[in-house]
Amino acid sequence: MPIGPKGQKRPADVVSNAVRVMQIATGQVAEDADQIGSKNAAAVALGRIGGKARAKTLTALQRTDIARSAAEKRWQSR
Repeated sequence: MPIGPKGQKRPADVVSNAVRVMQIATGQVAEDADQIGSKNAAAVALGRIGGKARAKTLTALQRTDIARSAAEKRWQSR
């Protein structure tokens, strides 16, 4: 069975999927709300801490080098 963008189980064929979406839209069936937006709160918190800690340890020269290489990568794709 295919899964949706947030990990929801969806019907395999187009008609069944359309019926399921219509049922959700009209309120006949409840959508799996527990799977929507279910990021791990602890992982999110650690991600925020990690970014700030890395920013504190980088020197101005290192930040410049990172920004320069990112700009070069962006311009290479054009």
